[in-house]
Amino acid sequence: YLDTILDLPWNYKTKERISVSAASKILDKDHFGMEKVKERILETIAIRQMAPEMPPQILCLVGPPGVGKTSIAYSIAKSLNRKMARISLGGVHDESEIRGHRRAYLGASPGRIISSMKKAKSNNPVFLIDEVDKLTKDIKGDPASALLEVLDPEQNKSFSDNFIEIDYDLSNVMFILTANNIEDIPDALKDRLEVVELTGYTEYEKLDIAKKHLLP
Repeated sequence: YLDTILDLPWNYKTKERISVSAASKILDKDHFGMEKVKERILETIAIRQMAPEMPPQILCLVGPPGVGKTSIAYSIAKSLNRKMARISLGGVHDESEIRGHRRAYLGASPGRIISSMKKAKSNNPVFLIDEVDKLTKDIKGDPASALLEVLDPEQNKSFSDNFIEIDYDLSNVMFILTANNIEDIPDALKDRLEVVELTGYTEYEKLDIAKKHLLP
C-alpha cells in the first residue's frame, strides 16, 4: 500500500508543448491521409492553446480494427510532449477494475486507472482507454458509471480509488477513448465524448502507407 502511494506522481508533470504547427507535422509524418481526423485533433489542440484553463475535450476515435486509432493517440502524446498511459476495457464487467479493491480483501490491488498513472510517472499524461464499447455490466457493478467519474472534469479532481482511499487529481489528464462501434457505447458515456470517425483504407492508400511509412 505504501509503495503504491509513494510511487504515484502526485506533483510531477511534464512540460506541455501546445503548438498546432508542431502537432500537424508529427501527425503528417506518422499517418497517411485521415485529413478530417487530423483537422479535428488540431482543433482540439488549438482550443488548448487559446484557453488552457478549460478542461480538455474527451476525444473518442471510432472505427474498424487496424485503422490507426491507437497510434494516433501516441502521436498526440508525442506532439504535446506528454507521457502515455493506456488501458483496454475489452470484456471488463467488474467496477473494481476501474475503482480498485478495498484493502480488507485478500490480494487487493488498485484499479487500472491508478495503476496506469503509477506507470506513466506523470500526472498529466495522454490516457488512452481502448475498446470502451466492449464494457459489460453484471452483479459486480457497472464499470461504465465508474468511468463517468474518471472522465467528468467536475468529479475527477478528487477521484477516489477503493485501494488507496485518498483523493487523486485526474484533472490534468487528457483522455482519449477508442471504440469499434459507436452504438455499443453506453449513452451516458457517449454524451461526454467528442466522436471522431475513422474509415478503412483503400488499396491505393494501403500501397502508399507501405511505401512511405512501413518500408522506411
